[in-house]
Amino acid sequence: MEFSRKLQGAWEASGADLCVGLDPVIERMPAAIAGGLRPVLAFNKHVVDIVGDLVCAFKPQFAHHAAVGAETDLADTITYIHERFPKVVVILDGKRGDIGSTAEMYAREAFDRYDADAVTVNPYMGDDAVLPFLQRPDKAALVLCRNSNPSSALVQMALVDGKPLYEMIARRAEESWNRLRNVMLVVGATYPDDLARVRAAAPSLPFLVPGIGEQGGSPRAVALAGRRKDGRGLVVSASRSVLYAGSEAQIRQAAEAIHRELAEAPSAAAPLPHASEVL
Repeated sequence: MEFSRKLQGAWEASGADLCVGLDPVIERMPAAIAGGLRPVLAFNKHVVDIVGDLVCAFKPQFAHHAAVGAETDLADTITYIHERFPKVVVILDGKRGDIGSTAEMYAREAFDRYDADAVTVNPYMGDDAVLPFLQRPDKAALVLCRNSNPSSALVQMALVDGKPLYEMIARRAEESWNRLRNVMLVVGATYPDDLARVRAAAPSLPFLVPGIGEQGGSPRAVALAGRRKDGRGLVVSASRSVLYAGSEAQIRQAAEAIHRELAEAPSAAAPLPHASEVL
């Protein structure tokens, strides 16, 4: 299935824009899971089972798995998500950024070894760092554009022809890279004014928006600044504020609260009559 269709189906099935990041930290897990066999896989499954019906996407973070030698757990987590919630999009958060044959290998790693639907990509080495991830219509690249961490401004706010660099990235993604309709932009929730500027520069592209929850981004502000005219276009990610909320009931409640706030948030413009035709 084309990535654009899968994402549309994920939005429709979940009823909102929520993504939950899987950033396992053994020291923060419940003791019964942390002390058991394959704690990373067990914890991921635990969260997936609790919130899987509420999300349009899961975003497993590569380094949180690789740092503890849990690459097999990462692969098995993605397989588990595909089996339990086949309409949910799986985004491998690897922030890959290289060129030539190395970029091609990173694409094979994300899409063949791990069977992710999409992978985050750093575009700051140019087209050569992005295009190898865009050769398959069923797989997507999520291009870093305007990130939520404060020091990202040192690079992304640099002026190019009088406009910030992140706007140039957004325009290039919209106008050049999206030939197969499989490009998304990563835009942080903590700068809603910049999010609105990215939306103006890339009116058709979906955005992955991290930074709500512990980082302080507002789901309502994100919806107002970032949704497209069709009322869609966002995958809003929360990680620690959901993963480590407490008991199963508290994890569920944390996800439900964000899901509800996103579902109830007004968009900047009224939906178009045929939203399912637009990605």
